[in-house]
Amino acid sequence: MAYKIIKKLPAGDEIIAQHPLSDAGYKSIETHKEEIRNILKGEDKRLLLIVGPCSAWPYDAVLEYASRLAKLSEQVKDVIKPIMRVYIQKPRTVKGWTGPVNQPDPLKAPDLAKGIEYARSLMVKVVEMGLPIADEALFTHNARGFLELMSWVAIGARSSEDQEHRIFASSIDCPVGIKNPTHGSLKIAVNGVIAAQHPHVAVFDGHEVETDGNEFAHLVLRGGDGKPNYSLEHIAEAANHLKAGKVKNPSIIVDVSHDNCLIAGKKDYTQQPTIIESVLNSLDLMPELRPLVKGFMLESFIKPGNQNAETASFLDMGGLSITDPCIGWEQTEELIKHIAKRKK
Repeated sequence: MAYKIIKKLPAGDEIIAQHPLSDAGYKSIETHKEEIRNILKGEDKRLLLIVGPCSAWPYDAVLEYASRLAKLSEQVKDVIKPIMRVYIQKPRTVKGWTGPVNQPDPLKAPDLAKGIEYARSLMVKVVEMGLPIADEALFTHNARGFLELMSWVAIGARSSEDQEHRIFASSIDCPVGIKNPTHGSLKIAVNGVIAAQHPHVAVFDGHEVETDGNEFAHLVLRGGDGKPNYSLEHIAEAANHLKAGKVKNPSIIVDVSHDNCLIAGKKDYTQQPTIIESVLNSLDLMPELRPLVKGFMLESFIKPGNQNAETASFLDMGGLSITDPCIGWEQTEELIKHIAKRKK
């Protein structure tokens, strides 16, 4: 095969031993997962809000953001269930920085051993603050050491048609959001949800296994083919596909970034709060669809906007995204308080 070995990486058990999570931390994860399941079942009427940086870098700024979100979460916990994005892996359309788990210093060469330590340590600290965390399942083969810390997992738009990712989603015990593919087909997106909800026979770690199926796999609308898909018409179409596929716990999360916030073909991150407000207003006009939409996903960091790690010689370390642009903390706090006030 056409590769060369660079070095041996630590096994999952070694990663866990180096940065252990407390018993209280593990208990909080189980509580978060159960609450998220109850929201997806419709038994808990709170809104899910998957919120945080596009990518979990740099370390100290992510922890500062987590500290702020933990405090805000306490204020709105009766009506909103925030889940913090701690995204350590980044898919790229062609090439580029693939996240801190591979390249913890974007201005230096990749170093997976340091990246693994960076990611595990960061996730443990955020979980110990009491927050549920989310990541995108990009590289399924290195899940151990990270997956047990997750309360919610995303299968991204570039992965949702991939059989390995669908089987992976069917094997894990936390809720999984399946995004519609980049070309935007809602039928294919729902096919991914159905596949994730069913058991599969596959090879895991040299063993033939049968997955349990994940009845809390659900749909994430993120726009596609350069067009948004958060309108009532799109939600109604998705509802029909979910019903026809006999999907358990049918649920939709609206991702208000990506193609859902394109203006004249260019992403406008400032539109994210407006899109949430638009969806909530639309659902008031068609209340039969309201129970289906369980929450939103948005990209937010300490500072608004972004910077380019691939062209910069110096990077702002104070909470400015190096991948997709994010709304800043002040706007995030205002938005979450507004949603909470509206829900009460």
